[in-house]
Amino acid sequence: MSAPGIFKPPTPVNEPILDYAPGSPEREALRQRLRQMEGERIRIPMVIGGKDVDTGETFEAVMPHRKSHVLADVAKGGPEHVQQAIDAARAAHAEWSRMPWHERAAVFLRAAELLSGPWRSTVNAATMLNQSKTVHQAEIDAVCEMIDFWRFNAEFVTRIYAEQPYSPTGIWNRMEYRALEGFVLAVSPFNFTCIGGNLSSSPALMGNTVVWKPASTAALSAYYLMRLMQAAGLPDGVINLVYGSGATVGSAALGSPELAGIHFTGSTEVFNSMWATVGGNVGSYRNYPRIVGETGGKDFILAHPSAEAEAVATAIVRGSFEYQGQKCSAASRLYIPSNLWPEVKERLVEDVTSIKMGDVADFENFMGAVIDAGAFRTHADAIEEARSAGAEILTGGSVDDSEGYFVEPTVIATEDKGFRLLRDELFGPIVTTYVYDEKRWDDTLRLVDETAPYGLTGAVFATERAAIDDAQDALRYAAGNFYVNDKPTGAVVGQQPFGGARASGTNDKAGSLWNLIRWVTPRTIKETFVPPTDYRYPYLGPDGDRPTG
Repeated sequence: MSAPGIFKPPTPVNEPILDYAPGSPEREALRQRLRQMEGERIRIPMVIGGKDVDTGETFEAVMPHRKSHVLADVAKGGPEHVQQAIDAARAAHAEWSRMPWHERAAVFLRAAELLSGPWRSTVNAATMLNQSKTVHQAEIDAVCEMIDFWRFNAEFVTRIYAEQPYSPTGIWNRMEYRALEGFVLAVSPFNFTCIGGNLSSSPALMGNTVVWKPASTAALSAYYLMRLMQAAGLPDGVINLVYGSGATVGSAALGSPELAGIHFTGSTEVFNSMWATVGGNVGSYRNYPRIVGETGGKDFILAHPSAEAEAVATAIVRGSFEYQGQKCSAASRLYIPSNLWPEVKERLVEDVTSIKMGDVADFENFMGAVIDAGAFRTHADAIEEARSAGAEILTGGSVDDSEGYFVEPTVIATEDKGFRLLRDELFGPIVTTYVYDEKRWDDTLRLVDETAPYGLTGAVFATERAAIDDAQDALRYAAGNFYVNDKPTGAVVGQQPFGGARASGTNDKAGSLWNLIRWVTPRTIKETFVPPTDYRYPYLGPDGDRPTG
């Protein structure tokens, strides 16, 4: 039953990032939880209709930095489990979609507080162990950004609902924002725990019910987020967690007439395939499915001849190598002017060679391992390709998978402006540099814009204002998130809504109301207080009745 009142959620603030400094209580609490979770091998079920569902087939969740260490045995679902999840979502839809919005929001606001407090170490530890994130990278992702999504999304809901039409005297015009008719399929990647939480919960906040398929390589953190949302009061069947191969889950879900939307983050190729499948099935759906996707990137750092070399070098190191370059926003191509290159190169080599890499439970390590054997092979092959092509490997270039999937942070320089490593996404700790003639700024702007098919993030460094303006104009479609004198990573919810276009997705801006509005279907209601009782309009009167004077 709806309670009377116009409710406003708590004013959202970004969750403070804990620093885990030596001697801090959060450092000790996390280390204790890491030791505990390392020492156990749990069984992870799917969660369908609020019930744990085990299957006869499982896959192993392992540590990428210690690949022989198994953290969990994960239930692997088939088409029948996807159908069970669809049925559970359909069963929960009527009540959840009609629940007052503030009651839905309260579930996720409570989840934010649980994550900020008693669940913080658990979700951080799961992300560190299963996804090989350092403590800082886990903290800003799995905890702070996830909390920010839940807090700010509640505020965005009120802004959407407040958008109402004009009502002249005698009429009341209203817009109501209904949940979509059917279920939303959420498909999330390995690299950000918070993406999985947001892809599933943002449609749910708007009244939808969800089938959530996380990446198998992030099974542990997805499981604990699901348990956290259940602890916060999420009703059964609102979000249904299904593990399995992308092809198996995708085929069953995309083949359902009940599909109302897709909330996706992953590769461009997979997204294109899903879009094509939906197009082929479009006549079988009850409604046209909403398709929201954030896909690949070939993100750039462009330095103008007026830029500060030290700032450029620091942005490259952080923007390229934090979380092993496994961010959609990570810098992977550099355009440095000839006048700055000697100093930038010197600083880059010095900084990159000082990076420590290893087990993320050792807080002195800046990098962990790449996510799995497939990623390791992709990066090893790219480095070998650079060597064979005669490109210069300035630093790094070594790989080792004897214990974990370790790829050294690698900086490559090429004189070939069309080199493949400047065009194709690698998604790892490899950044390729092209040094341009400092007198050819305009030509370089065109080169940056035209080299890669993506349009996700990019950064320009300059001290001359005119150069910044030039870059913002020439590269207006090259990046959906454009950074001036800063690295191209680290978007914050409520501050820098995230997303890009071209081959990088639909640019629906996670962390803003523009994403949430995709998960509702508006209905316009017109109420006339005193309706007419005669069908005749004044113009129908005979000419003899025309006024005179």
